[in-house]
Amino acid sequence: MDISFVQTPAIQQLLDRAAGVNESGGNPRLKAIFRDLTESVMELIVKHDISEDEFWLAMKYLADSADEIGLIVPGTGLEHFLDLYMDAKDAEAGLTGGTPRTIEGPLYVAGAPLMEGNVNLTSDPDEGSQALNMNGTITGPDGELVQNAIVHVWHANSKGWYSHFDPTGEQTPFNNRRRIKLGPDARYAFHSRQPSGYSVPPQGGTDQLMQALGRHGNRPAHVHFFIEAPGYRTLTTQINFGDDPFAADDFAFGTREGLLPMPIRQGDTASIQFDFQLQRAHDAGDEGFSSRARAEAEPLPQAETV
Repeated sequence: MDISFVQTPAIQQLLDRAAGVNESGGNPRLKAIFRDLTESVMELIVKHDISEDEFWLAMKYLADSADEIGLIVPGTGLEHFLDLYMDAKDAEAGLTGGTPRTIEGPLYVAGAPLMEGNVNLTSDPDEGSQALNMNGTITGPDGELVQNAIVHVWHANSKGWYSHFDPTGEQTPFNNRRRIKLGPDARYAFHSRQPSGYSVPPQGGTDQLMQALGRHGNRPAHVHFFIEAPGYRTLTTQINFGDDPFAADDFAFGTREGLLPMPIRQGDTASIQFDFQLQRAHDAGDEGFSSRARAEAEPLPQAETV
């Protein structure tokens, strides 16, 4: 059957009713989006002759995998698509330059200790891991030093687990998570233990989807960043370690040109020097974070040192 079936009067009337098009209440923008989304799903059903069994198997997969939606979205390329779409809109508006944005991922936790200086991120022993030193400067589009910046940084431990999400329960709160308040020199510095790459949970919803697509579910070793400062657009980004075997083959599509520094490894220490460049904010909304739901935790007692 041809997808023109979806354009028949009966189906179009169904779409209008389902989206509340002729109802006085509700949100007009949501109605339009919901109608188009539902129509697209209907067209896919017809185009690929999706059976009733296949449809309900897909619904069961979505229900069973809801707790992994933060992994499924980047794994399907949708989170990366949002970055590409925002880049394209910036280009249309004549906004270029700056450190590339890339995916946030689902594992940020608000409330990390706010500190100054060369900050130690790692609270727990991580035996057998390599030390990591990372530093750099935050500048604006004209090379100016960005004042009053705060760098949020978080990464996994050497086993690939993040504090607050570690199923072993062995990590203390905010291990490998800090906020760094920068001085007038706009320089940041931190030291921690080298994170490792990791794979999605075996037999979980993301793993099932990757296997069905003939893909792997591995991420390279990486470090996440938010960088915020008055007058500048908040940057969401991460660096992947350039010598990781999955550096250019990240299942979550987090790898971007300019975000693959090669660490200098000497003995049991890896060092990375990496500068960030922010874009200026064009309105107050640019200075804030997206409205994505994020985990929060109680601040550590006496952890706020600034």
